[in-house]
Amino acid sequence: MKGDEIVKTAQAIHDFIQLAIQNGSSTLMDKIYLENKVLAFIGEHSMQPITQTISNQPLELLDILIETARKNEVIQTTTDQEILKAQLMDILTPMPSQINQAFKDLLKKDSQQATNYFHNLSKKNNYIQTRAISKNIHYLHETKYGAIEITINLSKPEKDPKEIAQAKFVKEMNYPTCQLCMENEGYLGRVNYPARSNHRIIRLDLNEEQWGVQYSPYAYFNEHSIVLNTKHIPMKIDQRTFDNLFAFVDKFPHYMVGSNADLPIVGGSILTHDHYQAGNHEFPMAKAKVRKVVTLHAFKNITTTILDWPMSVLRLQGENKSDLVHASLFILDKWKNYSDESVQIVAKTADSIEHHTITPIVRKRESVYEIVLVLRDNNVSIEHPDGIFHPHKEVQHIKQENIGLIEVMGLAILPPRLKTELMEVEKYLLKEENTICAIHLSWANELKETNEITKENVHRIVEKGVGEKFLQVLSHAGVFKDTNEGHLAFERFISFLNEFGKN
Repeated sequence: MKGDEIVKTAQAIHDFIQLAIQNGSSTLMDKIYLENKVLAFIGEHSMQPITQTISNQPLELLDILIETARKNEVIQTTTDQEILKAQLMDILTPMPSQINQAFKDLLKKDSQQATNYFHNLSKKNNYIQTRAISKNIHYLHETKYGAIEITINLSKPEKDPKEIAQAKFVKEMNYPTCQLCMENEGYLGRVNYPARSNHRIIRLDLNEEQWGVQYSPYAYFNEHSIVLNTKHIPMKIDQRTFDNLFAFVDKFPHYMVGSNADLPIVGGSILTHDHYQAGNHEFPMAKAKVRKVVTLHAFKNITTTILDWPMSVLRLQGENKSDLVHASLFILDKWKNYSDESVQIVAKTADSIEHHTITPIVRKRESVYEIVLVLRDNNVSIEHPDGIFHPHKEVQHIKQENIGLIEVMGLAILPPRLKTELMEVEKYLLKEENTICAIHLSWANELKETNEITKENVHRIVEKGVGEKFLQVLSHAGVFKDTNEGHLAFERFISFLNEFGKN
């Protein structure tokens, strides 16, 4: 490197180490040791005299160090780069024991101070990928149910061809067992497995069980966090789940917390590791109006409502969380054994496989607890082999993945392919040269027939069209449709519940 570049790198190292000292992860006594560590990481061999500070922004300094490593040919691939970034940011990150003690001390004073501390730290050390997340496309789409959130997820880095080829020769490993295991804390990373040197997990007791709390590196919503079992055991919705969700909001009343369903098709992407998702976000479903107030005879001290939402949602509210846990367990139990073939709802098929579960979400609003139970069914049919209550073929050009906890609440997480594909749809609508995908052609023609397309409005028309497709996705996932027939079917289920609550 040129002389001025060497000096700039040395200044960046100096500023970087100063941040580590300010963060409390190191002391002034560690300065020389850390400088030598960073020199080794980026392929340099000596420090230079420091003339002036370059920056106090960790990401700006990280960019300089990564560029030096690239010029020194220390890193060759995207994986190399991500591993080195995490190793460097680990220097700015206090040890797990330090972070946990600080969090514990703050939690005694105020839960929001505790989460603010950990959330800010996770952003500063680049575990939460703020720059990558900022690339995501996000907008609101107005519907008769209120505004729903649409996001196209562009944050996860793409693999380069070298890595794809290299992956074929990488020995299979089962450590860590999965990406939610505790063993990820501080893990170096490898091809096809993320770098986690700067990863930290808060230890948390929930009902005398050990759990961990971490933030999602590619957050889908505000303060998106993962609450994970310290044991690698499968997800299961049962009384323990409800107890844990309520225990969590007792500790963090400013957060909502929910669990994906525990069955394929209607569950999340990781069913093999017990976990919940939490955060400081008001989802569209939380703002939904009440469609109908109902009475559960077995639980008259609980306020029970059916929400005006495209999916089938019961909301229970009360000041006694024990009552809410028992009511939720009662509804889950009965739903697991409920069938109404007139609306294609079948609890068990001939092979005795269960098809019903729920997606539960819990909040605490001052002294009132609230649990929302979304009824789920993962059955399939000849007409809908991917799932009767799963996005149907006509909407899969927009969304074909499982409808999990986040989507249920009205936040669409759409695949990155749509960014370029929708640009081609816009060109097609404007009769410009394009390479529109065949899967979008029928939909694009519908947009053309129902709208007056101009250069000024085409983008908004396509955005609105995507929003309407996601609304259809939610409707497909609803077991009792928002129709007269669906409303009557929902009422039959409530009557079924009340058969067990008669005096």
